Amino acid sequence: MAGRRKNSLRNGILLRYGKVVTNEPAPAATEPAVTRRTPGPAVARGTLRVFLGIGPGTGKTAAMLKAARMEKFAGYHVMIAAVNSHGARAVESLAKDISGAQSSSGTNTAESDLNLEEVLARRPDLAVVDELAHVNRAGARHPYRYQDVIELLEGGIDVYTTLNIYQIASRADVLWTFSPAVRGQIVPDNAIEQASLELVDASPADLIRRLRLGDVRLPENFEPPRVRFYTEVNLMALREMAARLFAERVSRDAQTLRRASPSGGEGRSGHRILVAMDGGSDAENLVLWAGRLAGSLNATWITLYVERPGEARLEDEASVTRVLDTARNLGAEVITTVDEDFVGAVLRVSSAHDITQIIIGKEPPPRWWTFWEPSNLTKLVRASGVRGVHVAPIPAQAPAFRERRRMAPSGWRQYTAAVGIIGLVTLAGFMFTPLAGAHATAMLFLLATVVLALYVDRGPALLAAALSAFSWDFFFLPPVFKFQINHVEDVMLMAVYFVVALALGQLTARVRTQEAGERQRESRATALYLLTRDLANATTVEQIIPKVVEQIGRSFDAEVAVLLPDAAGRPVVQPGGSLVVSEQDRSAADWAFERRQAAGRFTGNLPAAEALFLPLVSGGGVIGVIGLRLRQSVPLTLHQQNLLDALNQQVALALDRQRLAALSEKTKVLAESERLGKTMLDSMSHEVRTPLAAIKTAVSGLGDLQDMPAPGRRLIAEIQEAYDRVNRLVGKAIDIARLDSGHTKPAFNECDVNDIVNLAVAETEKELADHKLTVEVPPRLPIIRADFVFLQQALMNLLSNAAFHTPKGTPITLRVWTKDDRLFLSVVDRGPGLPAESVARVFDKFYRAAGAPTGGTGLGLSLVKGFVEALGGSVSAENRAGGGAEFTISLPVETIDPGQSVAI
Repeated sequence: MAGRRKNSLRNGILLRYGKVVTNEPAPAATEPAVTRRTPGPAVARGTLRVFLGIGPGTGKTAAMLKAARMEKFAGYHVMIAAVNSHGARAVESLAKDISGAQSSSGTNTAESDLNLEEVLARRPDLAVVDELAHVNRAGARHPYRYQDVIELLEGGIDVYTTLNIYQIASRADVLWTFSPAVRGQIVPDNAIEQASLELVDASPADLIRRLRLGDVRLPENFEPPRVRFYTEVNLMALREMAARLFAERVSRDAQTLRRASPSGGEGRSGHRILVAMDGGSDAENLVLWAGRLAGSLNATWITLYVERPGEARLEDEASVTRVLDTARNLGAEVITTVDEDFVGAVLRVSSAHDITQIIIGKEPPPRWWTFWEPSNLTKLVRASGVRGVHVAPIPAQAPAFRERRRMAPSGWRQYTAAVGIIGLVTLAGFMFTPLAGAHATAMLFLLATVVLALYVDRGPALLAAALSAFSWDFFFLPPVFKFQINHVEDVMLMAVYFVVALALGQLTARVRTQEAGERQRESRATALYLLTRDLANATTVEQIIPKVVEQIGRSFDAEVAVLLPDAAGRPVVQPGGSLVVSEQDRSAADWAFERRQAAGRFTGNLPAAEALFLPLVSGGGVIGVIGLRLRQSVPLTLHQQNLLDALNQQVALALDRQRLAALSEKTKVLAESERLGKTMLDSMSHEVRTPLAAIKTAVSGLGDLQDMPAPGRRLIAEIQEAYDRVNRLVGKAIDIARLDSGHTKPAFNECDVNDIVNLAVAETEKELADHKLTVEVPPRLPIIRADFVFLQQALMNLLSNAAFHTPKGTPITLRVWTKDDRLFLSVVDRGPGLPAESVARVFDKFYRAAGAPTGGTGLGLSLVKGFVEALGGSVSAENRAGGGAEFTISLPVETIDPGQSVAI
């Protein structure tokens, strides 16, 4: 028996994207390598590897753990975040091999939620997370495990996970017939859009045989329907579905490569699909079917929902919202519109978005009274032009279709009004008939029916017509007080009542439907107009926030707050809001800001929060978050959601416009400041040098006098020292001005690094007189191509800076070395070091750290940066462990053989 089980496993295969390998463990030397990021700085997003199966028992978890064990043996930090062994000893053994010396909290082989905070804190290279479609417990950070995995990926952690083919949203309806208990365990297609898929496959016959032998242990929610689910026909269908998924991925990647190819590939454009719906029991199945078709055609697609106001829909607002969310998760663009003409709305949107294929659901058979009106399908096919039209099939398990256009329910007041008015007309007829006759009274009843049809719905209008006809026949048409008609014209007159009532009732209902749609559009346009008008008049954030809070709060009867990022990049509540953000709400706000997704109440992200938070997204990215605490206890209706999205976009545009205006103003100020600074430097270079030369000459002449008393000589020495300081300042200012103007260019020649170091030390001998200087230069330095003067001036400024900012007697070290074709010159001291807030600004012009000695200009290090960058290098500053600062120049080295003759 054991031998048969072993041989049966050989029938299974592990299908890697682009490769097929056996599911048996291979020698370590021949195991396929996994493309992984190298250890080092964290990447922006981790990679996802999904081990896909056709159902429980195919060995997905074991295959995942074997691959993870290879990663561990390769030297990566692998963490078992959540693994469900279902009691399988082989899985538990593999998990223990990987966990090794990890704490028990890092190995979870029971069916429970993973500890997301612990994984993020430990930051492994690879996290193993079983059952991507798992539903978390109530109150968890996210309702679904795939949302936990997305957060791990965004944290730069690679993830291995498992998934069944029917748990992908676009394929999920296949299993609902077999096991309704797992209907909620689905994963949106976009969650695995960029994942690396591997199919852990087994033949249906082999899987059924292993189930009977007890080698496969099913989850509890699969136990009741397992006999129906594990049939060879069902498993083969799932196997085919998985193969199609891989074919779609191959086709998509092939087209992407062709488009990116320099040769151009095929130049034709792909399909654009529109799936149109107006509610109904098949809406969700229609979206899933369209998603599969779009995937097979590798096409972009749009879901259009046409709302018919005033019509009794089979799906309420919550159901429609759920279907549209499903479409978004499948990768569709969602468009909603209000229109009485379904076909007209579909064609209008199709023309606006260059649609090539239209998908609609099957319609119920026409009623006998609508035989003259063509169906939506017929009208759509006739008017579609060059577009293809597809009719989606109805799954066998879908509920039977019901009439979409039912008679709208009317209030009891309309029926009461209809009965009352006809009763009054009947009383009036008793006085009118003796004077004008029974046929004139019929016109009175007809007039009442027409007037009523203008104000009531179809049902009350039809009741009024029936009451009018019977009242006229019974009370006024001979023979009186009998339901008897003796003349053909009287029969025709009674029929007119019903025809007129039905026609006018239909006309009135249509007008009211259009009125309701126009009212919704008017309310949306009014809200947008009021908000846009207020935002146009606001010029600062302080003026924008109250307007936003007032208009959105009035439109949705909600408390509103606007959160904008502070200096640290975290969203903080702005003054002027009506919503008090709690700590739980702040977590949802941070999520919306960081992930660009709605979070909080009525969403799938942190739904325990009391408020709803939406990111304010503009062209420059997320610029803030808007929060609403709605007083309603149900999710937003479709109309409310569309209005909120439109208002959200307007607020984002206004804030982004204000941010750009402030940035533009700041840029102008900086440009003007830069211009003034250059003007000052130019003035110093031209106007100060001349009087300085005169001062130098006069001081030198006074110093030559033989009879100068000692106090006078001391004064002359002080003047000489002050002159040297001003002369250095002017020299640095001139150098800065020349570098900024671009007039000074480095003259690259062959330079000996030893000569540069010796001359720089000699020129700064006076500044370094009170310090112990140590020069560490290797015996054989290469000849480099550089500007001798630029590099010498940069090194001199670093030495002078170290001497000026450290106490007397502080040792200073000058080190020179080469590594990887680069030359490094470092000046190291044991002084007080750099303040933490000054490290990033130490090379800015005129910047002087707090507590710096008086007398500095703040130009020396800026000159160092300018000289070094002109040579194609870089300079850095950092504090040393144990005290002191280190400034390092890094230059590219183009070495020249010292014995080689050089033409000059």
